[in-house]
Amino acid sequence: MKVAVIGFGPSGSTAAALLSKQGHDVAAFDEAERPNLLVGESLVPGVIPTLRALGIEHEVAQIGVRKPGVTFYTHQNLKLAFRFQSLPSKYPQYAYNVPRPAFDELLQQRAVHHGAGYYSTRLNLKADADYVRLPEEVLAMRPSWKGCQPDLIIDATGRRRLIARTLGIDAKIGPRKDVSHFAHFEGLDQESPDGQVAIHYLKAGWAWRIPLKTATSFGVVLPQQAAAQLGDSPETRLEQAIERDPILKSKTKNLRRISSVQTYGNYQLISQRGFGANWVSVGDAFGFVDPMLSPGMSVALQSAATLVEELNLSGHLSTALRRYENKTFTLLTAWMQLIDYFYSGQIFELHQVGKAMQAKHPKLPLHILENFMSGNIASMASGFCTSSVLRQKILSSTIRFLTESETSSKPYAVA
Repeated sequence: MKVAVIGFGPSGSTAAALLSKQGHDVAAFDEAERPNLLVGESLVPGVIPTLRALGIEHEVAQIGVRKPGVTFYTHQNLKLAFRFQSLPSKYPQYAYNVPRPAFDELLQQRAVHHGAGYYSTRLNLKADADYVRLPEEVLAMRPSWKGCQPDLIIDATGRRRLIARTLGIDAKIGPRKDVSHFAHFEGLDQESPDGQVAIHYLKAGWAWRIPLKTATSFGVVLPQQAAAQLGDSPETRLEQAIERDPILKSKTKNLRRISSVQTYGNYQLISQRGFGANWVSVGDAFGFVDPMLSPGMSVALQSAATLVEELNLSGHLSTALRRYENKTFTLLTAWMQLIDYFYSGQIFELHQVGKAMQAKHPKLPLHILENFMSGNIASMASGFCTSSVLRQKILSSTIRFLTESETSSKPYAVA
């Protein structure tokens, strides 16, 4: 096929690399306008198979920091750590924290290595009903297409959702209307073990600490009103988030910001349609559920890989795209549900109820249940089993059974 990829970020470059590797005639078009810092610096184990399929895991390991898991701190001074070593042995039991510009460049280089063309240009798409067309001057950039429209156009333009906006396709907006500010710092203590990511529940919203090789990525995700109460500028809000939280403040030595501050907003968005007559959306262009648990990069790479897998199966193009859309809708919905358990605090209530039961019945081997549930949650948060209906039912049933009488006060919920 002749394939046009619009947007050369992680999802677009992954799709371009995998399709080019299989012999398709792929051209990627991108405006090449990105800030120095991007969200998505912390990966989950579910991306490792795609990195291996692309042949770049060794290079990612060189630029990144090995990530063993995530530790959560609630504002009730409860600490809860999840380790990927609890995953079944058939899965990689680690991930990486990566500097995004360098990580993105590795993916782009791999796509070009396999034969994808890369062209820097601003696109103004045309559309006839549900059929999307590239302008003639853009088609001319790829001589092998001889002026013909591509067989498939992949929208990898992130939350710009270029094709969806061109066609007037709405998106389902999630309940949270948060704003995020983040930057790189020196002088923030690292979590133990090395590479462990830390999530801090604040009085309103939450904050992350992601250890990188030369700095710590620190950011806050706050309701807009709560963000305004921390200060008038993103820089002040980051400083005040640390200053006002006892645990975060205890983690600082000689705090120094070494980068500009980036601001993102309007999280939790899923497009109502993911494909059309000759187009399909991948990554954030299809949906971005939330930065909590770091699913964005996993969805970006996994959606691209899933699209290529479905295209490889026999059947009409529209059939393959519909299968892909169904799988991606399911994946995004599953991530949203899992993240809701962390926002509502039910994960921490489950942990506390389990500890109370163990104290009340010390002779019962309840630690077996705790290990099982920790492994179940880690498997879902890893990106491997997020969509597993069985694991979803196990988690929801256990939470309902053990914490139903305790949830009315929501002591661990994120405001």
